Amino acid sequence: MIEVNGLHHQFLIGKRGAERRVPVLHDIDLAIEQGEIVAIVGRSGSGKSTLLHILSGYLRPTSGELRVLGQDVTKFDEGAWSRFRLERYGFMFQSFQLIPTMTAFENVELPLTLKGVAPERRRKRAYELMDRFGIADCAGHYPGELSGGQQQRVSVARALALDPPLVMADEPTGSLDSENEANLLALIRELNRERGTTFVMITHDEQVARIAHRRLLLQDGRLQPHRKEAPMIHEVF
Repeated sequence: MIEVNGLHHQFLIGKRGAERRVPVLHDIDLAIEQGEIVAIVGRSGSGKSTLLHILSGYLRPTSGELRVLGQDVTKFDEGAWSRFRLERYGFMFQSFQLIPTMTAFENVELPLTLKGVAPERRRKRAYELMDRFGIADCAGHYPGELSGGQQQRVSVARALALDPPLVMADEPTGSLDSENEANLLALIRELNRERGTTFVMITHDEQVARIAHRRLLLQDGRLQPHRKEAPMIHEVF
């Protein structure tokens, strides 16, 4: 599903002509198989979000190779990445990334609209997802009118609208209460078990990390197996 070889990344900071390079990721090798749930853990500033953004095509690595679903995507331009993400990726953002001028329903419907799904079919799919996450009554509300937990659920519903084979999740339960967190984790396990959906998750939450097949520790920009391997847990909370 994902293969990373010799990946390095640096940020340039400072004024033009006086920039300095700040290394963030060092010699990352990573292979994620189809149907895995992988949790990437580590302290703040360890490079977790940078790695997720590179795997998602939002950042281009300084050097190294990235292959996704058999394709070398390292040199994709923005247009190619946008098309590839729409076809293959779902995203659960820590900061939600909802479009403020669109209603909750329109945000969930957006990937279906971009994909060219017929109006009746996409409306049905969006309402099904919103009902499943308990936010059907929020359909006509704008993100600014919703609580953090409601915005998170809208974001998750949007991520799953096209049944993507690969979902990238940045602290997916960060704004959820315990009941909705349990519901989301149960859904992740269900999608993984029944549809083979692959999940790559960044998390500080032990409850989230527990459902992963593998935990990987990112420490000082270097990736290594977590000292505790977590078996997959299938029972519903």
